[in-house]
Amino acid sequence: MLSEENLKKEMNNAIDWISEYVKKSGVEGVVLGLSGGKDSAVVLAMAVKALGKERVVAVSMPCNSIASDFNDAKECADRFGVKFLTVDLSSTYAEFGKEVSKVQQLSSEAGINVKPRLRMTTLYSIAQSLGYLVIGTGNLCEAMVGYTTKWGDSASDFNPIANFTVDEVLKMGEYLGVPDTIIKKAPNDGLGGKTDEEKMGIKYSQIAEMIEKGNIEDKTAKENILKRFNSSKHKRTGVPTYKFDRNNYLLENN
Repeated sequence: MLSEENLKKEMNNAIDWISEYVKKSGVEGVVLGLSGGKDSAVVLAMAVKALGKERVVAVSMPCNSIASDFNDAKECADRFGVKFLTVDLSSTYAEFGKEVSKVQQLSSEAGINVKPRLRMTTLYSIAQSLGYLVIGTGNLCEAMVGYTTKWGDSASDFNPIANFTVDEVLKMGEYLGVPDTIIKKAPNDGLGGKTDEEKMGIKYSQIAEMIEKGNIEDKTAKENILKRFNSSKHKRTGVPTYKFDRNNYLLENN
């Protein structure tokens, strides 16, 4: 983990970067999904500091979610004084699953991943209507092990915390005044009833140690991390495309 001095420096640099990126993009503000978790809360606080509360829109998108997550999101939005929208996707999710199941029964994982993809569709619809950008909320630890949904919560126009570990994000939340209820809450994606660490079978601190030192003592956790890292490379790269030298064909025809 970065030292306190260096973390504050990089956090402030990231805040400046948000301001500069939005300015260069020629848009008026940003939209983000506010889940009630640490990552989105910290990004919200950073965006407000960078742009002002009037240019930040937070969207809660419950989808058969637990009420406490919505309450935490609302508390965070109120704390930073931003516009707070709620789009309940529960019935949309149910209808989507019903229609797709007429031609293909969805696997458990496929069904779970529909939720973040519906949420990202919602964010982009609102952002485009406002002339805003979607600001991302995924951290470095999640990206390393692929604990993210492709074209779902991994999708955004830009992301200020993509290179910060979980512990660094939490510390930034403390600096920025994110509510304690969110800072102290066990990370939970809200998709399966378990915490992130319970689902993965590894701790975020172990992932961070692998990032920083390249090794950890727990061999089982290390194997798990490396397996997840290798199998999720496609989530960290652009879409592969077939390429050929078009100039050769143009020369043949001239």
